[in-house]
Amino acid sequence: MNDPGDLAVFLRAKRAALPPEATPLNGFGTRRRVPGLRREEVAQLAGVSATYYTRLEQGHSRHASDEVLLALARALQLTVTETEHLLDLARDKRAADAADPGPETVSPSARKLLSLVSSRPAIVLGRRNDVLGWNDLGHALVAPHLPADAPHDPAARPSLPRLLFLDPQVRALYRDWDAEAADYVAYLRLISGKYPNDEELTRMIGELCIRDDAFAELWASGRVGECVAGTKNMAHPSAGDITVDFQLWAQSDHPEQRLELYEIRDDPDGSRTRALLRAPAQPTR
Repeated sequence: MNDPGDLAVFLRAKRAALPPEATPLNGFGTRRRVPGLRREEVAQLAGVSATYYTRLEQGHSRHASDEVLLALARALQLTVTETEHLLDLARDKRAADAADPGPETVSPSARKLLSLVSSRPAIVLGRRNDVLGWNDLGHALVAPHLPADAPHDPAARPSLPRLLFLDPQVRALYRDWDAEAADYVAYLRLISGKYPNDEELTRMIGELCIRDDAFAELWASGRVGECVAGTKNMAHPSAGDITVDFQLWAQSDHPEQRLELYEIRDDPDGSRTRALLRAPAQPTR
């Protein structure tokens, strides 16, 4: 069976997720065998022929003009981030990052910024969400059981997506693991559209789909999301239950690398932050 392509899969998922009553269409109360819009209804809302839209959804036509794509985005009521992803999927794959970039190296500007941060946890993430660098507090917050020098070796550097789904100790850090996992997969889908030729990224996604059922289910949902700021509810082995706000900063010279800064709430004197560096509490017998 031929692969219809990511564009077709994404269009199908968004069409199935949009209830007819949320659109201007008449007759949405008629009996339907499946939820969501019919193909001809999407075509009608977007102002394109049903035949052309069907070809897009079946993968027979994998490229469309920006004008058509934006019309489809409006018809399917996509968010700004989802629209960006739709445009990425329709790009000529040969025109996108044509060569596999290979191992990443932390940019000088990101390294300098990281060296200036000492009172808050901070890490530098690459395009695949590999940890390219971290300060002592960042290491203690996100993966205290790993060697501090792990990011220095491209072959052994921590992959946050793999840790979140495959490492029980990291998984246990998140009190709301389901929400954390859903946000992570939505961001990976966004990135996969921007870098369709990144073989390591594709390999990682395939590995996680095979090894973790929750990842496979979330990936199949087609959800797309940006992740630039938010909150993590954590159960840390040294600091206890903490609520952590985070903010991501892209580097102007290497926009695919981001500095992630964390701040523990309700910590005016910094004592809860410093507690991250304590030895984990030992269970009592």
